[in-house]
Amino acid sequence: MSNNGQLQLPKTLMPIILIGIVLIIFLSKSTVTIDAGEAGVLWKRFDGGVVINEDPLGEGFHIVAPWNTVIVYEVRQQELFEKMKVLSSNGLDIILETSSWYMPRPQDLGKLHQEKGENYLERVIKPTLRSAARSVVGRYTPEQLYASKRDVIQSEIYDEAKKILDGQYIELNEVLVRDVTLPATIKDAIERKLKQEQESLEYEFRLVTAAKEAQKQIIEAKGKADANKILSASLTDKILQDKGIEATLELAKSPNSKVVIVGSSKDGLPLILGNN
Repeated sequence: MSNNGQLQLPKTLMPIILIGIVLIIFLSKSTVTIDAGEAGVLWKRFDGGVVINEDPLGEGFHIVAPWNTVIVYEVRQQELFEKMKVLSSNGLDIILETSSWYMPRPQDLGKLHQEKGENYLERVIKPTLRSAARSVVGRYTPEQLYASKRDVIQSEIYDEAKKILDGQYIELNEVLVRDVTLPATIKDAIERKLKQEQESLEYEFRLVTAAKEAQKQIIEAKGKADANKILSASLTDKILQDKGIEATLELAKSPNSKVVIVGSSKDGLPLILGNN
């Protein structure tokens, strides 16, 4: 303790304290923790800059030289929502809403950082998707886009964009067309046209059904007529008499009182009188 009452540390402790402070600063600058779904690109100040010939730093705790830097990237699948105005084949404005699923390739993260930078979404992905969307939509009319081509343009946008992004160290997993908005006047005209086409198809169906039903009735009538002709040709007087006698005998078995005169009618069939 000094003469004035202040506490003084031994001179031998001062170097230790200074070394401890430097060590704490060194460790704080040298430790990096990379969270789940992330990877780190190492930049060496005195040894060639961005490391591209080694895998990026994975999840967990890492110690690096304090004069080097680690740039952390998210390597999970990410979603980009885009709402853009594009032109159809006849020059009409179409509002296209898309969702794109993408992720940087972890094995190429160093090259991505060196050539594109952390802002690769704005520099590479968005321009590519917009260009592909304009190119694809420009091949179709509003009617095709509205009616049945959504799955087709979705696939074509994906194919065109993927060809470009594959060479930019980015993996494009999917492109989804969420909505296609046409000008109101065009949409109304298309809906009227589709309604008229549906009504026309329904009318044609009714006509075909009616024609088939008429043909069916003609065939049935012809069949009955042919059957009657065959039956008439086969019914001789002798057969009719035998049938009449059989019917008379069956009738005579009933409990009702009656008089049966055999052979009294003009066609030789039994004559039944007094049926009560």
